[in-house]
Amino acid sequence: MVTLQKDSEKQIGQFVAEDYRTAAVFSKYKIDFCCNGNRTINEACEKKGLDSNVLLDELDSILNAKGEQAIDYKSWPLDLLIDYIEKKHHRYVEAKIPVLRQFLDKLCSVHGENHPELFKINELFTASAGELAAHMKKEELILFPFVKKMVNAKLEQVSVQSPQFGTVENPIAMMMQEHDNEGERFRQIAELSNNYNPPADGCNTYKVTYAMLDEFEKDLHLHIHLENNILFPKAVKLEQQFGW
Repeated sequence: MVTLQKDSEKQIGQFVAEDYRTAAVFSKYKIDFCCNGNRTINEACEKKGLDSNVLLDELDSILNAKGEQAIDYKSWPLDLLIDYIEKKHHRYVEAKIPVLRQFLDKLCSVHGENHPELFKINELFTASAGELAAHMKKEELILFPFVKKMVNAKLEQVSVQSPQFGTVENPIAMMMQEHDNEGERFRQIAELSNNYNPPADGCNTYKVTYAMLDEFEKDLHLHIHLENNILFPKAVKLEQQFGW
């Protein structure tokens, strides 16, 4: 039996990195485990006015539950994790953005008069769509190829030249700031949409759009978690081994 009471000073991101099933508990209490995963349980609970023992008990139950274990992303080689992020999460974002933009435009046209918050939601999502597209390209063309180059150099026991951007920590800092920006946009979207609950007069398109936005945010949370809490720290440690 795992006992978590001693772990109240453990960072939220560490819990989720070790077992992604714990993300469900943090999500339940609206505790950000991706962008703000560097806070401790005590810090997060104090800010939310929650009893840390209640949260730890729920985490305890999740970690000791029988059944299928969460995917151990932390044990994956960095190049495999990068391929997974690109093929699962980047492709997901690219596929869903045009559909959601079309649906949101339609909702604004049909329901905007009675629900003016739709215009702000549409504005926020449109901004997010543009920023995410540019963000993913920077990862795919600059950061990820260099991390893969380091992985191959380590396997082949050869040296690798320091990158033009100085250190891997520079693009990582930029990526994390952009993650924070998207996290904040979606916090606003969730608030404006009543946590993705359509109004009583909402049509089927309304319901589908809100369900898709909810799914999009959940995928984004996992996407950011994999990078902020697993990929980026491991990339920094790998770079340090080359001793530039």
